[in-house]
Amino acid sequence: MNGRGGGAAGAEFTLAADGLLLRPWGETDVPALLKAYDDPVMRQWVRRPVSSPEEAARWLESQRAGWASGTRFSFAVTDAARGGELVGNLALKRPGPDPERAEVGYWTAAWARGRGVAPRALEALTAWAFAAFAEEGLVRLELLHQVDNVASCRVAEKSGYAFAQLLDALPPEFPLDGHLHVRGAPSEAYGGGAAQGVPGASPAGSSDNR
Repeated sequence: MNGRGGGAAGAEFTLAADGLLLRPWGETDVPALLKAYDDPVMRQWVRRPVSSPEEAARWLESQRAGWASGTRFSFAVTDAARGGELVGNLALKRPGPDPERAEVGYWTAAWARGRGVAPRALEALTAWAFAAFAEEGLVRLELLHQVDNVASCRVAEKSGYAFAQLLDALPPEFPLDGHLHVRGAPSEAYGGGAAQGVPGASPAGSSDNR
């Protein structure tokens, strides 16, 4: 897959993002993953807990499956200036039949909040997504969050995802109304060189733990 991290579920694919490195999740990330989920703020937004090594293993397997199927590209966000410290998760989700749109989701670990992690990582993922899927017709990225998730709303605005629609609640999974933010494809193809590891290569906020 040109520019999409093929091979062993994208194992060698990375994106650089202003001091951050985005890479596929691996087995060595389990301790940091469990630590990230052991946070009341995180648990407020995610729908499925990751509270044991067994649950972490299942979570990692679902990320690998998403890469393999081309429906979900999940990145561990790491801080290059801090020795590769894990600071968050970012995912591009394309599960539906509409090639023109995709969804982004993310979270930031408690110990990394306030450092601008989500906007920096999201900008890199956004540019990559529009470039990697341009030939398939991707022109719209969507970001969804619950109305009381003010931090995620700020990230969306900083990252150029404009508010588009108020979404009705869908209890019990989504007990409150939500916001839909949208960012359209740029008029010119992304020309950056941030993607690494794939020949020909030119994403607590919108919570993502599926």
